[in-house]
Amino acid sequence: MKSVCFCGEIHQPFTMKWYWPAYEYTRPDIDKYFDLSQVYSIFEKMSDDIIHTNEFIKELVKSDGKFSFNISGTFLDMCKRWNTDAIDSFKELSDTRSIEFVSSPYYHSLSSLYPEFSEFQDHVKKHRNEINNFFGQNPKTFINSELLLSNQLGKILKELGFECMISEGSSNLIEGNDPTYVYANHLPVLLRHIDLSEDIENRFSDKSWTGYPLIADKFASWINNMEGDVVVIYFNYNSLARHHEYESNIFQFIRKLPESLRKYNIEMVTPSEAAQKYLKIKLDNLNTETTARYGMDSLTGNHIQNIYLCELMRINNDFQKIKGAPNYNFLKQIYGYLQQSDILMDMNYTNLPLAYERGVNNFSILSDFRRAVIETEGEIKKMGVKQ
Repeated sequence: MKSVCFCGEIHQPFTMKWYWPAYEYTRPDIDKYFDLSQVYSIFEKMSDDIIHTNEFIKELVKSDGKFSFNISGTFLDMCKRWNTDAIDSFKELSDTRSIEFVSSPYYHSLSSLYPEFSEFQDHVKKHRNEINNFFGQNPKTFINSELLLSNQLGKILKELGFECMISEGSSNLIEGNDPTYVYANHLPVLLRHIDLSEDIENRFSDKSWTGYPLIADKFASWINNMEGDVVVIYFNYNSLARHHEYESNIFQFIRKLPESLRKYNIEMVTPSEAAQKYLKIKLDNLNTETTARYGMDSLTGNHIQNIYLCELMRINNDFQKIKGAPNYNFLKQIYGYLQQSDILMDMNYTNLPLAYERGVNNFSILSDFRRAVIETEGEIKKMGVKQ
């Protein structure tokens, strides 16, 4: 029996301000570096859309539908700061026992690329604890920021107690084949089916697309005609509401999915269920290749992005020297937001015309913040605080 996993990503970044250093140095603060008014404006609409969409998902759960959700720590922080209604709506879904919450780096960071893994492990543990606190689940599945996969990642995640992970089904991994199996590694790996995921996330409302209109029966038939065991659909959850605004039939599509899949004897499962259900297929490229959503070049493809990443690593080393500081946790929170993968993607000047200007801006913020960390180290030495 073939299966399909539907996993929605719920993520909103703290967007960096266009930053102008003051003549006099001031202490770091979240609203000093991040445009909270813009972030709140986006969050307000996004949270309303999510609550609306969750109401439709409840109907599917009653029809044996199963879903998984990857809710970023930055979005959780926004909910705690401004409005917890979206979180409450996910709590209602979690009570159905047909929902799996997965774990990821709390700040949607690329800390898995750092030469040592303590920061990455801290982010993962923090996210898993928050998911447990909010929804009463200890996540079994891991999804890295931007679906990033590196050859050491599986071993670390297994040590952290995860049972499987989802990554991008890039061509350098699968070499032209459909990513429709559970793959053997340090822990089982499921790969996102890029085409089918993009059909829902980006093409659903595109009337020029050859697959338009996409109806549930057509989508189920595509999955049925594929070889393999399991298809992973991973998409931006808020894209469903966006399609609805375009007056598409996206919610009618969702409502009919369980019935259409059953007609082809396709089961909706969670990622951890799929990892347990199927034999693991060997895929040698998992041990040699690195991959990410939209490709690694979107994250580390130019000099600016790599320098920014290296500077984050330097700051991480600086933090080891200020562990006894009274403001340590607050500085660590700001440092977490400065690690968001979205910041590096905004400096991808292949596609974004203001990427160079953003790079200069982001380095100004990072430099200002590092100064605060270094000054804190000096204050600790004066006070004689033990680290």
